Amino acid sequence: MNSVGSGAVLFYTLLSPQFKALAQKKVTHQQLIWYGYYNSMMINENWDLKSEIQERHFINPSVQNQLVFRTNLERKLIENWSASVGMILFLQSPNDPYSESDLIVPELRPDIGFNNKQKLSFLTISHRYKAEARFFHDVENEELVGGYRFSSFRFRYQLGVDIPIVKKEKSDKIILKVKDEVMVNIGSKIVKNTFDQNRVYLALNYVLSPKIAVEVGYMNWFQQRNSGVDFYNRDIIRFSLFHSLSLKNKNHE
Repeated sequence: MNSVGSGAVLFYTLLSPQFKALAQKKVTHQQLIWYGYYNSMMINENWDLKSEIQERHFINPSVQNQLVFRTNLERKLIENWSASVGMILFLQSPNDPYSESDLIVPELRPDIGFNNKQKLSFLTISHRYKAEARFFHDVENEELVGGYRFSSFRFRYQLGVDIPIVKKEKSDKIILKVKDEVMVNIGSKIVKNTFDQNRVYLALNYVLSPKIAVEVGYMNWFQQRNSGVDFYNRDIIRFSLFHSLSLKNKNHE
């Protein structure tokens, strides 16, 4: 197991009394590609509307895993803090790329979060705290039935470091990004997988203009499944487009 997986298992042992079951663990390795478009709309000095679309699919065979739509309204608070509230729609295809099922299960996920950024002399450190409520569409006999049912809460913490490696005209041109995010589950249905997952991300972000940036990165996603002894270890290549817009000037006209 690589260092990322070992760290995730260690975190699990601190959370669950059933950690001895890890002796029988089964790890499934998968490779994926994620494509993302991220839009940030500045409404005024204090409010931003952020939205994104992500397509996630397996590499071999090339079949869809998830399609994600996310919208968050963000409010600046004191100093370097901001708060956000939003909604996510997940369209979940089978996690097994060889599955013969074509069932896509929707998930609704309202969330709230707090963000903090600390700009130091040569880098920026960010902290993101997020809580999500997860509602899955009911499924019976491989068909969607009824409506949505509450499943669990999930809490997330992400530590990020941005390091400018190329500057031009007093602005960052190429930025090295390093992030680590840990997620835990809480709820009556959560028995053996309090630890949910750990994501480590390394990327290069290229700023094309004040409004456009592109990014390519690698993520290792290590996730515990409901059984408590089965895990996913996923290698993910991410391609992202960031687009910033502003209504600030229009609001002052």
